[in-house]
Parts: sequence; structure tokens; C-alpha cells
Amino acid sequence: MDQSEILKPEQLDSAEQGHPKGLYVLFATEMWERFNYYGMRAILVLFMTKALLFDKAFASNLYGSYTGLVYLTPLIGGFIADRYWGNRRSIVTGGILMALGELILFFCASLYQTAPAMSTFLFFTGLGFMISGNGFFKPNISSMVGQLYKPNDRRKDAAYTIFYMGINVGGALGPIICGNFGDTGNPADFKWGFLAASIAMVLGVIVFIKLRDKYVRDPDGNLLGLKPESLKTDVSPVFVYLGLFAFSALCVGMLYVDATMVSYLSYLLLAAVVGIAIMIFTDKTLSRVEKKKILVIFILAFFVLFFWSAFEQAGASLTFFAEEQTQRDLGFWTVPSSFFQSLNSIFVVVFAPVLAWLWVKLGKKEPSAPTKMALGLMLLALGYLIIATGVKDVGAGVKVSMIFLVGMYAFHTWGELCLSPIGLSLVNKLSPLKLSSLLMAVWFLANAGANVLAGKLSSLYPEGAKATQFLGYEMHNQHEFFMLFVFMAGAASIILFLLTKWLQNTMNATT
Repeated sequence: MDQSEILKPEQLDSAEQGHPKGLYVLFATEMWERFNYYGMRAILVLFMTKALLFDKAFASNLYGSYTGLVYLTPLIGGFIADRYWGNRRSIVTGGILMALGELILFFCASLYQTAPAMSTFLFFTGLGFMISGNGFFKPNISSMVGQLYKPNDRRKDAAYTIFYMGINVGGALGPIICGNFGDTGNPADFKWGFLAASIAMVLGVIVFIKLRDKYVRDPDGNLLGLKPESLKTDVSPVFVYLGLFAFSALCVGMLYVDATMVSYLSYLLLAAVVGIAIMIFTDKTLSRVEKKKILVIFILAFFVLFFWSAFEQAGASLTFFAEEQTQRDLGFWTVPSSFFQSLNSIFVVVFAPVLAWLWVKLGKKEPSAPTKMALGLMLLALGYLIIATGVKDVGAGVKVSMIFLVGMYAFHTWGELCLSPIGLSLVNKLSPLKLSSLLMAVWFLANAGANVLAGKLSSLYPEGAKATQFLGYEMHNQHEFFMLFVFMAGAASIILFLLTKWLQNTMNATT
């Protein structure tokens, strides 16, 4: 190995004090990418309903299809990174594709009045580029965080919580800035929100390219994220660009077909889960212990389905609620409905250090990862109970105080901090090295299913006298709609609490 790829001993000693500097490079890169994603998400359903004039049910289902595919494509990106490209190239490729996607949405939002047919084509194209780019970016940057540390380093949980703060600094700034420029009350201004998101993604790519060689290294000083050593030659750039174009075009087509023709995505996700499970559990190179630990990942991924399907209402039904049923007038200023999507991320930045400190302070009394995740589901259910109470017996057309949304997002944040960074760290700990990116993608596959379900649930958002139902549960008003999430998340939490001891024993199995 080239000596330039090894840190000097004194640099290694410095790196072991606190957290490696590479963590903060990944922090900054992810921050700008999340600015891009959450900034666009904050105005997406508003753009669809106010500018493109889609009805709420269609916009909700399209939102679910888009966000579902965003979490499905990491399966492809993780596979390519593990076997051909490595993490570094995949992250840069994904970032460039997402920046292009936002730029295409900028042109879409510039043409929706003068050339509606072209605008619709650009809308699906822009979302397709976002989907394909995220597939390369998301699993690879998350898996690199764990690789900065030795396998049994206790700092990993804290590192993922710090990394999660980076996600949420971007998640806080994105909706505020993109909402400030795009959600002005004039549909013609949405384009400026998309442009701001594109610029943020470009900044993230620049940060990573400039600093990765110096700081993103393993505990021994080796560069992280290089292409696999078994791959002797690079693929021709012509084939790479053609492949990326074809993959992006495929994502555009998948989104369009699912949204407008046949709703197939749920079946595709189920097939993906079954296929990956068969591939992993029939792999004779994996030991019995490794397979047991991978089984834990699959079981916990099932439970997070219930968490994210409720949590991701933030970009759909809760945005409609903020826009139409929340009193946002402060006298001198009306708060844009998109701003409320920053609350979760702001609370994460505030409370993530508290939770990181708490887990370390508890020491041997620290709850197991499954217990933390069950607690996260219960906190989510309590958040929805707050907003369900706020709208109970409220007359038609009466707007409720912002305090209910603020309180709900606070509980959702505490739940998220108990579940998401802990889950990311757990996947990294339990995954065999050769499957690290693929199993991280499996974790995001659960998010994909949850987002598709979130869109379908949001399409049941009751309006007027129209009643909706889900699995026999009828909803005639917003109170009953929000209680659905209380029941779902609460039941999943109780079941997971009952399974925690068995899951913990399986995680620690030695035979």
C-alpha cells in the first residue's frame, strides 16, 4: 500500500483523543445532503397541490412512492459499492445526481404555468434523479461512520448520535431556508426552494472531495471507502455514465408507473426482502452466529416499519394539517407551514447530546438496543396522542394552537433518538464486514416500506364529511385519524418490549 495512505503514529494518537476527525467530515457531508432532501420534502406536497394542482390523495400516494423508492434504491447503491466502486465514489456520484435532480425540479417549477406537459415530465425526471442519487449516497456514508472505529469501540453509539446531529442540522436548516424562498404563498416561488436545495447538495459534494483523503481513515490510518481489492481494473467511464443514465431513467419510470398506473411498489419491497433473506441465509460462508445476528437486524427492521410509517406523516398529512388546521398567525407574521418540518430536526440538535451523555452515564445499566427502540415506538404513540387530544371535538373550520404540533414533534424526536441512531449503530455492529453496506441498505428497505405505507395512510386523511377506513377501522374526523397511529405504534412497542430479552440473547450469541 502507498505510504501516503497511512497516517503517521503521532496522527493516530491524536485521532484517538475524542472522536476521529473523519466523523466530522462525514457529519458535514451528510448535513448538506439532508438540507437538500428535507428542504425539498418540506415543500414537495405543497408544490404538488398548489402549483401542479394534484389532489391530496394522489399527492400523498406519490409522496409515498417517491420516499419509498428513495429508501429502496440503497439496495442497488450498497451492492455496487461493496463489489465494484467502494463507498467514496458512490457518495460523490450520488451527490451529483441529487444536485441535478433538484436543478431539474427548479426548471419544472419555472415552467408549470407556460408548459404544463413539459413541467410534468421534468417533475418525474427530477424526482427520479433524486431517487437514484440517494441510492448511491445514503447507505455508503452511513456505513463509513462505523468503519472509523475498531469493532468493539464503545464510542460507536455516541458517534452515530453525533452523526445523527449532522443529519438534523441539515434537516433543520433545509425546510426553513427552502420554505422561506419557496413557500411564500405564491406558487411561482417554489422554484427558488428547489434551487437552494441543489446548491446545498453541491456544497456537500465539495466538502467530501476536499477532505476525504486527509481525514476519512480507519483506526490504523488506512483510507476508507476504496474500491474492493479484488477488483483489478476500473469499468470504462462510458459504461459508467450510460449505466447511471439508465438507472436514473429506470427510477423515473418506476415512480411514474407506481403513481399513475399500477401500485406495485409494496409487492416489489416484499419480494426484495424475501430475496435478500434467501441470499444471506443460504450463504455457506457465513457462520451460524453471524446468521443469528443478521436475523436480529431483520426482526428489528420489521418493527421500525411501524415507527416510520407514522413518523413520515410529517411530509404529507401533517403538512396538510399545518397548512389548513393550525393557527399560524403571530400577528406580525404568518408562519409558513413548511417551517414545522424543521421542529423535529431542531429538537434532535438540542436533545441528541443529552441522550448521548445519558447512554454513557448509565454504563452497565444502559438499556439494550431493542429496549431503546421499543421505548422510541411508545414515545411516538404518545406524540400522536397529544395531537389527537388537541383536535378532539373541534368544530369544522376551527384551527387549533401550534402548541399541539410542537408538543407532538418533541415526543417524536425523543422517540427517534431512541430508535434511529441506535438502529444504525446496531446494524453496523451486527453486520459481517463483507455485507456491511448491503445490510445497511436492508435497514433502509424497512424505511422504504414504511414510506410507501405512510403515503397510503396520508391519502386517508379525512376531509369534510367523507369517511375513510384502514383495515376495518373507520375514520370520520382528524381525531380518529391520528388515533390510528397511537394504536399502531403503541401495539408495536408493547410487542417489542416483550421480545427484548430474547433479541438481546440472540445478539450476544457465541454459538
